[in-house]
Amino acid sequence: MLNSRNVATGLAVVVGVSLAGCGGEHRQIIQEKGSDTMVNVAQAWAEAYQTVEPAVTVAVSGGGSGTGIAALINGTADIANSSRELHPDEVVQATKNGHAPVSLIVGYDALAVYLHPDNPIDTLSKEQLATIYGNGGSATHWTDLGVEVPGCKDQEIVLISRQNNSGTYEYFREAILGKRDFRLGTLDMHGSREVVDLVENTPCAIGYSGLAYATDRVKMACLAAETGGSCINPTEETAKDGTYPIARPLLMYTSGRPWGGAVDRYLDWIMSDAGQCIIMQQGYAPATNVGCDSSS
Repeated sequence: MLNSRNVATGLAVVVGVSLAGCGGEHRQIIQEKGSDTMVNVAQAWAEAYQTVEPAVTVAVSGGGSGTGIAALINGTADIANSSRELHPDEVVQATKNGHAPVSLIVGYDALAVYLHPDNPIDTLSKEQLATIYGNGGSATHWTDLGVEVPGCKDQEIVLISRQNNSGTYEYFREAILGKRDFRLGTLDMHGSREVVDLVENTPCAIGYSGLAYATDRVKMACLAAETGGSCINPTEETAKDGTYPIARPLLMYTSGRPWGGAVDRYLDWIMSDAGQCIIMQQGYAPATNVGCDSSS
């Protein structure tokens, strides 16, 4: 039983496609779309599940949380992976289409702020991030923040963001900018890894992306909720306990509660120790308390 799934509104429908294979064998395909933040762990789950239930294939694609949610609304996805909650209008549209969005928290992520390793800044506050990323903000150069970054010509800050169909984009905007718009001129990346890769190769850059995409070739800022306050490093632990200022749940949405079907069995497995150990191995905080060893 997945007690954490909550029906948003509307009528439940059965999801999961059953296909007849060669020799009369029936194979089920689960279509899973959405969050680029979650795409790596989703693929790892899908591959591992083949050994659990070989007759079920989980087809995973990314494209952003908005893409997955749209697919769930129009009935072309069984599972929508999302790093944000559905908007009220999305719930309304899903209901009109005969779907009832049901959410399941499968893990937690710290939205890390990435800097080039040569950047002398170690700590930032949410207020400072707003002055950097927000339209009309006062920090357009690193010297505005009291530092000079080696290799950064003219010290102009290069803003790296995500495209606006990304749940990461929407969460960052809500958590940092509130109702303000992003500053014009951001470099909007298709995926989470592309954000980190560009920061690595751009001394002037700052970017935000999931903790799981961290490498030893970039640095992550320790983030304070208020300027002058104590900062918290992004870790699996601070993501799960909520002490990191921009931590968020990772969600899987289905159209209704898929009682007893292939999708239901798959989600139950994701919430089992085996599935939760995989998300922890991928660099996220598990949704449940699990003990994982090297053989998990």
